Amino acid sequence: MTLRTVALVDGCRTPFQKASTGFADLMSYQLAATTVRGLLRRTKLPTDAVDRVIFGATVSNPQTTNVAREAAIAAGLPDTVPSITVTAAGASATVAVAQGADLIATGQADVVIAGGTDCISDPPIGYSRAMRSKLLRARRLKTLGQKLRFALSLRPWDFLPERVEVREFSTGETMGEYTEGLARRLEISRADQDAYAASSHRRAAAARDHLQEEIEPVAVNGQRVSDDNGVRPRTDPADLARLRPSFARRGTLTAGNSSFLTDGAASVLLMDVDRARTLGLPIRALLRAHSFVACGVRDELLLGPLFAMPPALDRAGLRWEDLDVFEIHEAFAAQILAVLRLADTPEWTREHLGRALGPIPADRLNAWGGSLAIGNPFAPNGTRLLTTAMHRLHVEDRRYAIVATCAGGALGHALILERA
Repeated sequence: MTLRTVALVDGCRTPFQKASTGFADLMSYQLAATTVRGLLRRTKLPTDAVDRVIFGATVSNPQTTNVAREAAIAAGLPDTVPSITVTAAGASATVAVAQGADLIATGQADVVIAGGTDCISDPPIGYSRAMRSKLLRARRLKTLGQKLRFALSLRPWDFLPERVEVREFSTGETMGEYTEGLARRLEISRADQDAYAASSHRRAAAARDHLQEEIEPVAVNGQRVSDDNGVRPRTDPADLARLRPSFARRGTLTAGNSSFLTDGAASVLLMDVDRARTLGLPIRALLRAHSFVACGVRDELLLGPLFAMPPALDRAGLRWEDLDVFEIHEAFAAQILAVLRLADTPEWTREHLGRALGPIPADRLNAWGGSLAIGNPFAPNGTRLLTTAMHRLHVEDRRYAIVATCAGGALGHALILERA
């Protein structure tokens, strides 16, 4: 089979808002629908030209389990457009993009909207397993006496909701606890973490005008939300040094050098190159390759980018030295610093990756800020990074970009773009 070339036509996102702030009254499908409408408006693409909508999500509201379908309908796409939801933790959006790209490459679709959406402010909070069992049995109660006996059997603790935590199911460890261990093993200091986090905020603040071009405002209760609310331009390492550790008593990870829970959505418009030309749409970049990997859940949980980038390079026929733009997810300052250090450690890369990589130049990595400043809404991260990478290729007059994300479950994903 001759594979077709996949074009990245455009991308956009909502503002990223700290959880329980600007988007506290919204649902994730509404955020996703905003980005779908934004792509249609920006490109003037007819709604009946879309063949598929694929969204990634990690925080699933039981009312909208297929959030992609609800977003597509809310955005005004025809009912006949198949829409599906995928989940792969923080790599959900890039997996959605990869699936859409593969559909186009193999001729099963011409036009795909792919992205991610999460409203952390609207989590599915449940009861204990015992209480859920009681409630299920209660559905069979018929007489008043049966219902009364059931009500009297309930205890106050039955009504306590389960605590919502971002914890690895297989290990019982939170990402913060894992990253504390990673920082200790690699001797990544608190000072280095705070310095990196502060620089992420400064870069995002300096690039505000560029980032603003990617944002599609959201209407909330008659108000217009159009800015990220997590970027702190005056963040100083000395101020961050005063914060208490968040995950271990004598740890180095704090609220200041860890990404914060965030609500948001981001999506991109993918298209067969010939179809884009027929429609008269500009092609911003070409999607050259992608790779999806899994690594050790105990020792390599957030090192997925390191394992995902080499196979993506191989599939694109490129070398490490060919990469001009790096956009890598910043879950924690310690995590991104670990990626930087290990990439430039030949002994480690040869043992674990079977090859040497090399340094990632500081001026080519997350030059417009990263998740530490802009926010971490889990599922949408990949499409935010992809849109920014595409944007940077043109602003910085570069040719190749790589986007890489780590994800819960020790997953990693990488995509390679070439400026069109």
